[in-house]
Amino acid sequence: MATTPEHDRRIAEIKFYSVYLHYVSKVEKKGRTIEELHTVIEWLTGYNETKVKTLIEEKVTFEIFFKQAQLNPNAKLIKGVICGYRIEDIQTPLTKQARYLDKLIEELSRGRKMEKILRT
Repeated sequence: MATTPEHDRRIAEIKFYSVYLHYVSKVEKKGRTIEELHTVIEWLTGYNETKVKTLIEEKVTFEIFFKQAQLNPNAKLIKGVICGYRIEDIQTPLTKQARYLDKLIEELSRGRKMEKILRT
């Protein structure tokens, strides 16, 4: 399933802080911690907890969030379906990066071991 230009534009305009709140709720509801969430975000983007808080305060969009990120070289190992899209088939880099993060959060909330989530 290919993304549309409209879908890609919507992803780019999403404010990170609004999605972050959902990430926190999702992982805590499933018995995981905010520290684990931050570990996952840092592994993918290079952002430590302090930087994440700064980006939340600045209300950056996903476009800016990922533009400034240092994406982990092993991110390409993240595969599967998330939100109805097969990650490997997504052509738009920003949309793919956002789905990488969604997939990692999903794996965390489903109780997957951290070493598997972080592709070590």
